[in-house]
Amino acid sequence: MTGRRRIRSTVLPRSLVRPVRAGALSAGALAACAALVAGCGIVPGVTEGSGDETITVMTWAPENTGATNKPGMPAFAEAYGRWVNAHGGIDGRPLKVLTCDERDDAVAAARCARRAVAENAVAVVGSYSQHGDAFLPTLEAAGIPYIGGYGLTHDEFTSPLSYPVNGGQPALLAGLGRTLADACGPVALVRPDTIAGDQLPPLLDSGLAAGGHDPAGDLRAAEAATSYGDTAERALEHAAAGTGEQGCVVPALGDRTGTFMDSFRRARARHPEVRTATVLGSVDQTVLDASGGASGPYEGAYVTGWYPEAGDARWDPMKEVIRAEAFGDNRIDPADAGVQTTWIAYTVLRQAVESLGDGEVTADTVTAALDGGLKVTTGNLTPTLRWKFQDTLASIGLPRLVNANVTLHVVEKGRLTAAAEGFTDVTSTLKEAAL
Repeated sequence: MTGRRRIRSTVLPRSLVRPVRAGALSAGALAACAALVAGCGIVPGVTEGSGDETITVMTWAPENTGATNKPGMPAFAEAYGRWVNAHGGIDGRPLKVLTCDERDDAVAAARCARRAVAENAVAVVGSYSQHGDAFLPTLEAAGIPYIGGYGLTHDEFTSPLSYPVNGGQPALLAGLGRTLADACGPVALVRPDTIAGDQLPPLLDSGLAAGGHDPAGDLRAAEAATSYGDTAERALEHAAAGTGEQGCVVPALGDRTGTFMDSFRRARARHPEVRTATVLGSVDQTVLDASGGASGPYEGAYVTGWYPEAGDARWDPMKEVIRAEAFGDNRIDPADAGVQTTWIAYTVLRQAVESLGDGEVTADTVTAALDGGLKVTTGNLTPTLRWKFQDTLASIGLPRLVNANVTLHVVEKGRLTAAAEGFTDVTSTLKEAAL
């Protein structure tokens, strides 16, 4: 019987610490084994050496909250697990997908992380949370990698056990700012009055500055408000502040962006014409349809995203999984950036496991594969992904950000369409961000 303990330094900063696992067979353990008739393998609850090669992972996201919800991410993860197992598992190993309701709550996020540890998950994959400071220390202490988080928090781009697949909010906002610098007069950013929201203004401003534009007006708003009338008035006043150029209003409120736009629609008739712009995640085609399509408030809006548009053929393998295992599950929208990120995150997991061959699949070995120079291909949905301990953007405090590509979309006739071919790399813009 092998006793395991996990050691985590309490001296070095978290971003410089890698968990170390040590296995030690003590004399006491040997004596205990000798006392058993059939050896340690029959001790209830002990699975080591049993031949069970099931790979356990977890995916979490908030569901049924008063703020942003991403039920499609855990729903797709479960569908992916069924699809993989129907096709022989990952390299012949069954995949067990656990899901957890993160509830947009720090306590619940920490509880999800503790459950991942208790269930011996080898990774947390394709998840959404703005409470990185609540769950990442638990995962780090247990040595469990966090693969393909949505990219909401600074922690996801600093933790040595985080493996982001996109550029998160930093890339989206920097790319949007660079676009708006050439297209707008005054810019008003409407963002949540939260810790995660506090990180948004310098990112948008980095893109604006790259184009020689003044910083955006920073307008804080309650994340779970049911009306944004006052905030909409302030945003319109700022965007129309007498420069002679058409201003822009940038709502970045996640699922509450639609609520803001309802208030914005009513208020804008009292102000000069302005343009809207936002990031994927705050708006998608479903939101556009629900808000009136071509006659809605988003017409003409710029939207930055991480990936190709939903109709691109590169998404066909993901859509096949949905057709096969989740047909009719209206929680799963193939155009949702959360679902897309979860697909890419599980692509990373699969290639990491396959790289281990016949070796044991544990949190440690998956982490070692990702840290060992593994190059992950995603069917050109992203550039080839490879994580280094200190990457290009380490100088501004984002050492784990390895994909700074964004795509630019525009709303035309109520449809979200590509406004430019291919990807734009905003690495150089982010290097100037005052984070």
